[in-house]
Amino acid sequence: MSMSELRYRRASAWEYDLILREAEKYGELKHHTFAIVEGKFRDVYAVNERVWREIENLKIRPYAYGTFVGTIKVDKNLVEKFYPNVEFFYFVDIQKNYAVLSPKAGFLFTTGKDVPRSGVRKYGWQGTKKLVVFDENGIILGIGRINPEGRNKFILNVTDVGEFLRRKR
Repeated sequence: MSMSELRYRRASAWEYDLILREAEKYGELKHHTFAIVEGKFRDVYAVNERVWREIENLKIRPYAYGTFVGTIKVDKNLVEKFYPNVEFFYFVDIQKNYAVLSPKAGFLFTTGKDVPRSGVRKYGWQGTKKLVVFDENGIILGIGRINPEGRNKFILNVTDVGEFLRRKR
């Protein structure tokens, strides 16, 4: 798909609802202005409301677009879903479905490894198996999946902040 086929627009009410529903699995959405860059997928960006109002009326293409927070795709059951990335959770006041790791476990997690039960200082889990993973200072390390029966692999690494650095260039 060429650049000229990309569409830049405000998130529709339906898309905003998908984003809101995902946030509510973890807590309260703290940000409310989202834009979509529509190409092969629909990429979602958290944008500054004031800046957005200024550029929305200009007929130029934005060069940068706020913070990329995830993608809206159709899942295997043909249901539209918002798939958040790690950055999305900076826009959510996390109150549930999270884990706090010890320093050693946090290091393991950010190197792509799964975490044993002994490395988890605190966690809250209900409804979804996905958890937002923090270090003891409240820094988001990534997204994990709880494996309640596994002692050595209690939190499985879905994605983490170190992934970008490990990526093959």
